[in-house]
Amino acid sequence: MRPRARDPEETRTMTTTQATATDLIGTARERIDALDGEIIALVQERMGVSAEIQRTRIESGGRRVHLTREMEVLTHYSDALGKPGTALAMTLLELCRGRV
Repeated sequence: MRPRARDPEETRTMTTTQATATDLIGTARERIDALDGEIIALVQERMGVSAEIQRTRIESGGRRVHLTREMEVLTHYSDALGKPGTALAMTLLELCRGRV
């Protein structure tokens, strides 16, 4: 049994669809790269604010880390993003701890 010959229109449509998909994927990846840049900038900003809070707390006789507050952050991320949100929050807290 011989394979069925493709209709030239069908081949052209597949090529057009593949080209469109490639363009869409490329555009989406550019957007992801831009979002990643914004996320990194926000994390760096968060680190700075956290350092300021820690410095102020230590200068006023408090502890560097406030565990109740950390639990609030963990819950916030977990509620919004589920189990991966907890891991993300833990990473953020780790990045923001102990920089003072």
